[in-house]
Amino acid sequence: MANLNPTLLHLEDDGTFPNNMLPVILWRRAIHITDANGAEAIEQRFRDNGWTGIWRNGIFTWHHYHATAHEALGIARGSVTVQLGGPSGETLELEAGDIVLLPAGTAHRNLGQSGDLLVIGAYPPGQRPDMLRGEPGERPGADRAIAAVQLPERDPVTGADGPPEPWRQS
Repeated sequence: MANLNPTLLHLEDDGTFPNNMLPVILWRRAIHITDANGAEAIEQRFRDNGWTGIWRNGIFTWHHYHATAHEALGIARGSVTVQLGGPSGETLELEAGDIVLLPAGTAHRNLGQSGDLLVIGAYPPGQRPDMLRGEPGERPGADRAIAAVQLPERDPVTGADGPPEPWRQS
């Protein structure tokens, strides 16, 4: 059974990684995954809900963030320990069926994974991610870019019109 009751994580700007005023949204077991359907089920959910730029891969092992796009990450197979928010941020264990929505500016990195990890990523239409690592000189340009990123027109998990409910309230 899919679980569409999300957990919210509020991450602070640590001076290097801006993160975002919007919360990270985590849906545990958002999609029922079987060994045969993981990637296709997540890709189809994202596609059905209008999210684009869909890719299959993993999560980089170094802190990075995207100032120009929100990013949905679905775990299609395996498990991963991720750190969100930078070196002092939150650590989460994600497993097949979990989906996490990162607002633009949210630092993330892979701290360890199972050998079979497969992540599906996607972005709202018209948004293309840049790749920033918290290097000197990235800000305030990154801050301006993050502030300019539009809220998504549809929730990537529920398909509801408008941005995800927790972002409407922020």
